[in-house]
Amino acid sequence: MAGGASEGNDEINSINVTPLVDITLVLLIIFMVTAKIIVSQSVPLDLPKAASGQEVQTVFSIILLADGTTQVDSRSVANDDAVFALAGEAQAKNPELRAVIKADSSVPHGRVIHVLDLLKQAKVSKIAFGVSPVPPMNPVTTQGGAPSTPPANAP
Repeated sequence: MAGGASEGNDEINSINVTPLVDITLVLLIIFMVTAKIIVSQSVPLDLPKAASGQEVQTVFSIILLADGTTQVDSRSVANDDAVFALAGEAQAKNPELRAVIKADSSVPHGRVIHVLDLLKQAKVSKIAFGVSPVPPMNPVTTQGGAPSTPPANAP
């Protein structure tokens, strides 16, 4: 017969690719699902909102959580003062170090300023704050087309 095996011959003349395709698609789905889970694992923060916020290249990340804990580059540290030593080491390795402070919106302002001061003492000059972007506010315009500003002593 054309394309088939002869009756007395036990040789395999073709490969059935259907199981190969099935296994490949299952592995693809598994990799896609696990990649999504790995990427989405992060610390849940309620970041402050800002219209001018944008993604920043994170090199040295400081996260201040609402419960009082501090994380530096995704590792928990004993207290905020540990940031100074870690920032100094990172600054020595990379003089162009960029630091990003991500603080929960319920973290006291004084704590954020303390961490900012520690970074400046460690000679880190490029410091940014992490925010969640929101759409910019549209200024109210008058009939002439110029934006109107409310009076300074408006009730």
